[in-house]
Amino acid sequence: MNQKTKVVVLVSGGGSNLQSLIDACATGKINAEISMVISNRPNVLALERAEKAGINAICIDHKAFETREEFEASLSKKIDEAAPELIVLAGFMRILTDDFVNKYLGKMLNIHPSLLPKYPGLNTHQRAIDAGDDVHGASVHFVSPVLDGGPIILRAQVPIFNNDNAVELAARVVVQEHMIYPLVVGWFCSGRLKMKDGFAMLDNKRLEEKGYASD
Repeated sequence: MNQKTKVVVLVSGGGSNLQSLIDACATGKINAEISMVISNRPNVLALERAEKAGINAICIDHKAFETREEFEASLSKKIDEAAPELIVLAGFMRILTDDFVNKYLGKMLNIHPSLLPKYPGLNTHQRAIDAGDDVHGASVHFVSPVLDGGPIILRAQVPIFNNDNAVELAARVVVQEHMIYPLVVGWFCSGRLKMKDGFAMLDNKRLEEKGYASD
């Protein structure tokens, strides 16, 4: 088997998407090794998940730094110690500076709980309900300096039912997140997925603006 891709995962909370990646690596669905998990918040479940899986789990508390740049310098130093080929943001709730993003451009993925380019930012489920949308979902994309604006790789869609609330809708979306994130990470780790000239490329073909299997 080809050498496993080294991956670092950045988290801030419960880590359910992290768990889906840990499980996919354990079963061989993804040919990767998660060598480090870093949280910007202490005592979160995601760190416990990493420790249980035998992964190096580290907290770099952003509140311990006076500036975003100082926090990112510490974060970058720790990432570089692991020398990953891929950085995965899995519920990482800090906006990253352009300098940080550009340092790792093309090797950093994020999953966002909306059908991008709709609803970048926070509170996506309630925003979709308030707008009267019929469908909602999640998107995996390369990270770029534009918040939630990098090249879209894959989206998954769920219906919005009458009388849905944000909690119910979020639960429906997260099921899809746990399916598409391991799939996309697997594409990257197998060499199929790359970012080139600002576009997501799968099997050397440019993906549509809304990603693979775009509607």
